[in-house]
Amino acid sequence: MNLVMDLHCHTIASGHAYSTIAEMASEAARKGLALMAMTDHGPTMPGGPDLYHFGNLIALPREICGVKILRGVEANIINAEGELDIPERYLKKLDIVLAGLHDICYQGEGIEENTMAVINAMKNPFVDIIVHPGNPRFPLDRDKITEAAIETGTLLEINNSSFLTSRKGSYDNCLDIAMKARKKGLMVCFGSDAHFSAAVGEFGKVMELVDKAGIGEEQIVNTSLDKLRRFMNNKGKRVEF
Repeated sequence: MNLVMDLHCHTIASGHAYSTIAEMASEAARKGLALMAMTDHGPTMPGGPDLYHFGNLIALPREICGVKILRGVEANIINAEGELDIPERYLKKLDIVLAGLHDICYQGEGIEENTMAVINAMKNPFVDIIVHPGNPRFPLDRDKITEAAIETGTLLEINNSSFLTSRKGSYDNCLDIAMKARKKGLMVCFGSDAHFSAAVGEFGKVMELVDKAGIGEEQIVNTSLDKLRRFMNNKGKRVEF
């Protein structure tokens, strides 16, 4: 399977990542990727960038080292209402918006509240992807989450770092989500969640999981720029790449 993009990457702007956007793009080019999404953390993450960082992403070129760049964010869901730590006036200027639960930014407890928070975030028209939904720290009703993803046209991410350095215990949850996605015809996406350039475009553990779940290329956005364009168009976004 040919994967041509990485939709979840962090730079030094996130405060706890260790490579510049140029270093990340250079590595993406070396690995043959056509596109990379720059998705630094929202400002409630300790050490995260100021809102003005996201307002000024227009300064980034559309292509670095021959790799197309999407200007985005990994926004933090901050409550059960699904509110994000990025105001709408910034979200509407971004190419791509990821949203997720992080224990340092979200204090909700229990499967019902967590599920409500994620579903409400999906209802935000600017949210494109829910990241690492298999995180065991935040148990979710996975039937409700997959149904809401279909209803709202939101992608669920399978996150490679969840099987390596972060969110230990995610595998079984992610496998269940992947199997439900396969049965329901739900599109998924892959994210390396790279915090250092060497991790860009690394999807080895994700591929092992989707093979086990039986997900085919037709349900994986990362295999085609045209698939991503269609997805973004369906979300009402006209992004040039």
